[in-house]
Amino acid sequence: MLTEISETPTPSVELVILTGCLAAGLGLIHLFAGRLRFLQSAPRSRWLSFSSGVSVAYVFVHILPDLSEAQRTIQETLQRDTNPELAFLEHHVYLVALVGLALFYGLERVAKVSRQRNQTNGSGDVTSTGVFWLHIVSFALYNALIGYLLLHREVPGLTSLLFFTIAMALHFVVNDYGLREHHKKIYDQLGRWILAAAIIAGWAIGNRTKLSEAAIAVLFAFLAGGVVLNVLKEELPEERESRFWAFALGAGSYAAILLGL
Repeated sequence: MLTEISETPTPSVELVILTGCLAAGLGLIHLFAGRLRFLQSAPRSRWLSFSSGVSVAYVFVHILPDLSEAQRTIQETLQRDTNPELAFLEHHVYLVALVGLALFYGLERVAKVSRQRNQTNGSGDVTSTGVFWLHIVSFALYNALIGYLLLHREVPGLTSLLFFTIAMALHFVVNDYGLREHHKKIYDQLGRWILAAAIIAGWAIGNRTKLSEAAIAVLFAFLAGGVVLNVLKEELPEERESRFWAFALGAGSYAAILLGL
């Protein structure tokens, strides 16, 4: 079945240690990104735009092309193990990417509406407690997925791991900035710790279990949609005063590096 899970002793000790260190490093980004004061400049910091460009380049140059191969993997899996509930994925793995994009768009809209409502009511430019938890739980699952994929990517190997980690590290910087802007003090007090722990939890789950190749392909498709939306929601609004050339430089340089591998 597409979602079959099995115990796996396959990752080597060296890989487990390396990915564990990388997972811890990604967690530290959430814990300390708020101290990078230069990211809080107005207009938007060129480093945030550069990071966004790198993340998007990784999606379009690395993840999305791999989805065509993932489509064949899913099709072969579904042909071997009949699963009517998941049959629609046989020809539409990109729907999963769309679901990821739509889900995070919905989360962003909920957060913005909550902030606007609180501003109108005189409660400050911050989301409600319920919206905070909705956001944090959703992004914790997102982070856990990334932590899991440190060990189980579509393309194995040290080079693939390092480029995935770099792209996700810069993506976390962008996400952290956006979440802190929405939730303010409670994010610093609690939210960032939950998101950091979620990465470690995802890695720990990946260390003990392994999904099928088709399921991993689906997870990567969902990740692709989430990354694209989470980047664009930070770059496109006019009030962000984003730095196009920094974004283009990040996207172009990282794309060139990936294509040159």
